Amino acid sequence: MDSLASAHPREVRALIRKGQWTELTAGLANGYAQANLVILSQELAYEFLLFCQRNPKPCPLLEVTEVGSPCPTRLAPDADLRTDLPKYRLYRRGELEAEVMEIIEHWRDDFVAFLLGCSFTFEVALLAAGIPVRHIEEGCNVPMFITSIECVPAGRFHGPMVVTMRPIPHQKVVRAVQVTGRYPAVHGAPVHIGDPSAIGIDELSKPDFGDAVAVKEGETPVFWACGVTPQAVAMKVKPDFMITHAPGHMFISDIRNEELSEF
Repeated sequence: MDSLASAHPREVRALIRKGQWTELTAGLANGYAQANLVILSQELAYEFLLFCQRNPKPCPLLEVTEVGSPCPTRLAPDADLRTDLPKYRLYRRGELEAEVMEIIEHWRDDFVAFLLGCSFTFEVALLAAGIPVRHIEEGCNVPMFITSIECVPAGRFHGPMVVTMRPIPHQKVVRAVQVTGRYPAVHGAPVHIGDPSAIGIDELSKPDFGDAVAVKEGETPVFWACGVTPQAVAMKVKPDFMITHAPGHMFISDIRNEELSEF
């Protein structure tokens, strides 16, 4: 793991492509941006593009591929989105059908791939500012929750926003807002601070995706919009077929984190 933390994204993607890394991608190729993945048919692509434009907090667009192409030419021109993520999810008519390690056999000529900014990017900045990131400390996936916050609809796409939660020491909450606000391309500043029930979350110990983490005395739960939102939307909209990354198993790009910073 330590060697992969300092590896170039191309090296990490090569291991993933060979099936030699199938775990979470947090902490890999430090300094390089990771991305959420959504793959849909061309018929639905325009409506989903519009959905992303109307909901930039949970769905910050980094790249949209050409129809039928699995190559993200801006983020990593030598990559293949069919093989270069550790784990994918297949949704059929809104139901999770399977988790697989590659999607070559499922790829179609009418597919369009969307890559969305991931909060792993701003976590590096949080750590650099002396702000703890609990799920990294505990060696698990970030907790993710389906909220009562409704996204702005676009065509057939509608549904609830998903958020990630990180416990932040009370005295560092303002600094956490400032640090993450520099990265609008990877969800930006929090969408909610404090009482989880205000956004429809009943129990922090029972995330909808990812893993529960400890919230200690003197800490405030802080919530950021999450790129797993399209998976919650898929459960509502029920497209015939949709492929996404498995939560926490991201695409690692060749773009440095600071290229996504506003200042």
